[in-house]
Amino acid sequence: MDVKITLRCFLLLLFSLSSAEDVKLRVKGVTTIATTDENFICATLDWWPPNKCDYNQCPWGQAGILNLSCYISHYLSFKTLAAFNPLRIRLGGSLEDQIIYQFGKQKKCPSFEKKDDGLFGFSVGCLPRKRWDEVHDFFNKTGVKLTFGLNALTGKTNSAEDKLNWVGDWNPNNAISLMKYTISKGYKIDSYEFGNELCAEGVSARVDSVQYAKDITRLRHIVNLLYPNASLRPKVLGPAGFYDKEWFDSFLQNVGPGVVDGVTHHIYNLGAGVDKDLIKRVQDPHFLSKIAKTYKSVTGAVKEFTPWAAPWVGEAGGAYNSGGKDVSHTFANGFWYLGQLGMTSTLNHKVYCRQTLIGGNYGLLNTTTFIPNPDYYGALLWHWHMGSDVLSVSHDGSPFLRTYAHCSKKGPGIIVLLINMSNSTIFNVSLVNDMNLYPETVDMTMREEYHLTPKDGNIQSDVVRLNGTPLELTKSLDIPEMKPKLVDPSSPIKVGPDSIVFVHSKSFNAPACR
Repeated sequence: MDVKITLRCFLLLLFSLSSAEDVKLRVKGVTTIATTDENFICATLDWWPPNKCDYNQCPWGQAGILNLSCYISHYLSFKTLAAFNPLRIRLGGSLEDQIIYQFGKQKKCPSFEKKDDGLFGFSVGCLPRKRWDEVHDFFNKTGVKLTFGLNALTGKTNSAEDKLNWVGDWNPNNAISLMKYTISKGYKIDSYEFGNELCAEGVSARVDSVQYAKDITRLRHIVNLLYPNASLRPKVLGPAGFYDKEWFDSFLQNVGPGVVDGVTHHIYNLGAGVDKDLIKRVQDPHFLSKIAKTYKSVTGAVKEFTPWAAPWVGEAGGAYNSGGKDVSHTFANGFWYLGQLGMTSTLNHKVYCRQTLIGGNYGLLNTTTFIPNPDYYGALLWHWHMGSDVLSVSHDGSPFLRTYAHCSKKGPGIIVLLINMSNSTIFNVSLVNDMNLYPETVDMTMREEYHLTPKDGNIQSDVVRLNGTPLELTKSLDIPEMKPKLVDPSSPIKVGPDSIVFVHSKSFNAPACR
């Protein structure tokens, strides 16, 4: 009894310490400022073997593509993917440029082994035909839209002057054998991505921008030849690396019209996974805003040099080297992740691929149990509700309140995403229809709100609550129902400290959303 009284007093004290701020959120519903792909949400699967270790921990387990048997045969894996209907998946990563495919003349199929002088410390590995069949059977059943990363170093050699620099023309023969087999089996590929982190200074290897443009142009010709029906033809993506103005500009100026459909770049703006300041960075709006310069630069380069293409975030894990073990799978990471989704969508990025679906410390799913982590539910709510048309929003309140708005994916009105990174301030948010000079009278339909908060108020919890109820799998291992709270639309939206809120305002008159 004494414990209950003490806890109640503690909660009352916290409430009394919280401040409140009224915010008018201006939404410009007349025109859109950007558009995303209908399947903006994307997650990655990587090649890392179980002995990929960072900071004396080995967080990948059996999550690598070549070791996924337990995952793809597990009941929960079907449920977590099918809930998106569909989920876009990018299959690739650091080791993809030393993967050979067991097709055509390639009969031997070696496994990855530790190798001191190998790329990323590993030897050449192989994708067995059997695993390719198993992966596609699984993806077909769950409706996945697949991006597959191709080895872009086949046929190349190390430069004598610079071991990081790989020279020579790409040899496409092994990739062609894989594509022909894929076509013969009727397997669906949404897009082929060319290489991984080979641009600019590279990570473990690099390729000159002009040579890369030449190689990816050859890939485009091969894809066009093998897929004569343009409506079924996979997209071609690249360069799948970190933005560098000189390298990107040169690459984009050296590819002809129609060669690339998506210009992919990678984001790890939080620093190393072991960084002790990681938990502070995911709550710092000023730090999180710095990466906007990169997004703007990529968007600008694509618009200037390849306007027929679109920018994509092809891989983003926040913290590099497998993520932070105490942050990347917790509620707190949603401040970074959902904020990045909002930021990139306003800057006309079409797709955002989260590193990872499963594997490392930053998986949307737990690596061993496959139970969803908090960001899985945030991604699911985005995918279900945030439409492709992006609206402009602004407010004069605290920078700790992040705000984004899209046309609703389901029905009339708009969806607003509100992210409160303050641990002490309640924001009472009123929606203002800005620049709509002749608003029509709309029925005041009840507003739908989805409030995400951490269990027990601990932002480093890996359990998230929806409108006060923990989101946990049902006894039959199904994804829990995610019902909104119905609120009078004339009242302000109450955004509590350390919370993330999706709001569907059906009565908001936005001509751009018709």
